[in-house]
Amino acid sequence: MVNKYAFLFPGQGAQYPGMALDLLAASESARKLFDTASNICGKDMEALLKNSDAETLKRSDISQPAITLANLAAYRFLEEKGILPAACAGFSLGEYAALAAAKVISIEDCFKLVTERGKAMQAAADNIAKNSEQGAVPGMAAVIGLAPEQVEALIAEWSAAGLEDLYAANFNSSKQIVVSGTAAALAEAENRFKTAGARRVIRLQVAGPFHSPMIQEAADAFAPVLESITFNNPSIPLFSNVSGKEVKSGAEAKSFALRQITEPVRWTSEEEAVISIGVKAVLECGPGKVLQGLWKDTGSDIPCYTAGTVEDIELVAKL
Repeated sequence: MVNKYAFLFPGQGAQYPGMALDLLAASESARKLFDTASNICGKDMEALLKNSDAETLKRSDISQPAITLANLAAYRFLEEKGILPAACAGFSLGEYAALAAAKVISIEDCFKLVTERGKAMQAAADNIAKNSEQGAVPGMAAVIGLAPEQVEALIAEWSAAGLEDLYAANFNSSKQIVVSGTAAALAEAENRFKTAGARRVIRLQVAGPFHSPMIQEAADAFAPVLESITFNNPSIPLFSNVSGKEVKSGAEAKSFALRQITEPVRWTSEEEAVISIGVKAVLECGPGKVLQGLWKDTGSDIPCYTAGTVEDIELVAKL
């Protein structure tokens, strides 16, 4: 077994129609995983991934179990190739696959959690949209060209001066941060960020102001489900979105899992923590190449390889 790699698992936004179906065809362990996910989620996951269009897959109640299945199918196929993680981390939703890979939660409990998390977050987003004026739905925006620390400081300054409902949400890279807020706050902030030197401010196609206090309703709904699940101590180094540091215990991991819904994803800090443990390379275990792009912005000499398809993983196995 080779365990020289840190595994990084992507979150919502990485999904695409037909993802993981090649892994299903190539891997017996992926087939078992599809069966497990279908039983727990109450959906035929193979049919869902074959037949759903991109718009359907955007829904949190659909995408969260689907992406988690794709992430874990890649993980299982890597296992079949004799490649195990030396450490792991996940971006937002991807943290649940990381929890399973680090043996903090079981595969079955992982699917239970992401199914209920997806429902809670979709319900909260639907309620926000229902209670907002048309065209004024809260959401998220990517700020390009300002350092995350600068954006966080500006938000603190503006909030102290009276600008309400604007939050730093995802610390993606040294060149990009995502903010959450009301439509009015995002519109005002766009002008202010550009004045401060941002090259672009891009509204994201998401259902709500995730990773902010505005989505507290989802955390409240998810808390009882989370409380019923056993969290073990990590079997390998595991890094948290909430702290940006290594998770110390199962109890801490459970606490972070709830806080993660309404608190920022400190991805840049997690990347630094992964770099500090000295792995040979990192693998993006799941659909897409978003995390590979963010990793390049670290400037690290440690390479990041995609590992979300059969072809990707067979190439990794030859390294």
